[in-house]
Amino acid sequence: MSTGPGAGQEVQTENVTVAEGGVAEITCRLHQYDGSIVVIQNPARQTLFFNGTRALKDERFQLEEFSPRRVRIRLSDARLEDEGGYFCQLYTEDTHHQIATLTVLVAPENPVVEVREQAVEGGEVELSCLVPRSRPAAVLRWYRDRKELKGVSSGQENGKVWSVASTVRFRVDRKDDGGIVICEAQNQALPSGHSKQTQYVLDVQYSPTARIHASQAVVREGDTLVLTCAVSGNPRPNQIRWNRGNESLPERAEAVGETLTLPGLVSADNGTYTCEASNKHGHARALYVLVVYDPGAVVEAQTSVPYAIVGGILALLVFLIICVLVGMVWCSVRQKGSYLTHEASGLDEQGEAREAFLNGSDGHKRKEEFFI
Repeated sequence: MSTGPGAGQEVQTENVTVAEGGVAEITCRLHQYDGSIVVIQNPARQTLFFNGTRALKDERFQLEEFSPRRVRIRLSDARLEDEGGYFCQLYTEDTHHQIATLTVLVAPENPVVEVREQAVEGGEVELSCLVPRSRPAAVLRWYRDRKELKGVSSGQENGKVWSVASTVRFRVDRKDDGGIVICEAQNQALPSGHSKQTQYVLDVQYSPTARIHASQAVVREGDTLVLTCAVSGNPRPNQIRWNRGNESLPERAEAVGETLTLPGLVSADNGTYTCEASNKHGHARALYVLVVYDPGAVVEAQTSVPYAIVGGILALLVFLIICVLVGMVWCSVRQKGSYLTHEASGLDEQGEAREAFLNGSDGHKRKEEFFI
């Protein structure tokens, strides 16, 4: 608020701040008004109102109140050129005047976010954020995954407004593709707690990947199998090739884009099937091994298994019996040989005893010792 010198001042004004495009009210307070002439002028000293009568044909200015206590005018769609001092003059014996200063702020528009060059997996991306008009200069901030990124800002004053820019750099991977980066602009022209934001969707290019999904886990003769090649990549591969090892695809096979359909399966369709995809960043290949089961062969194999087991058990029993018989014969022969040997030894001993008896007492002692 500004006041004139002296206790008898008869005019008071208040400074006003408004955002561009907003509404401002300029008030002149009167004291000891005696009906004298009141004039309100714009910063160019053009008379807007003379004693309540419009003097300037600018419909954006409207007289809201004219009374012995105050004069109030209303300015709509405020512009930068409206900024300056508005004179409230009271013509009495001594002319009194006060100046109400109007300040026009410029809120930032939505920032413009651009990428310097195409982002590729494993490299760095550089983003720039520009706010061409603001007053005062806007403050720019970067956010990613709800975390603030450190950017580098610069500004340039163009007349009454500022042009502000900020850049940020960070490394990217394939998982960052589709991520959101936000540039936020704030200044005093915006309501408290408000800001202007622009979201930038990251476009990160990377080599493709491929994986084959089968419509069923077990396939039998006569079934229809559908193989799907799930491909990812940026840019997305626009062509997928199907192959079967070193052989050509079955004549019945239908390859359409990501799907390969094999109707009426037979064992001759067995093999390793591949799908291939590529983009300018690389190549991907996926494998699927097809084994077609013949129900008849499976049943025959299952029924032949018990006979094989029984045959094996019988062979084992025969082998064990033969081993037992051989062991018994060997033991028998060993025992008989030992008996004959002891018997012969006994005959020899009896001969020696008889000879000792015929030769006398010494021999008799030997005989006793022998028999003992």
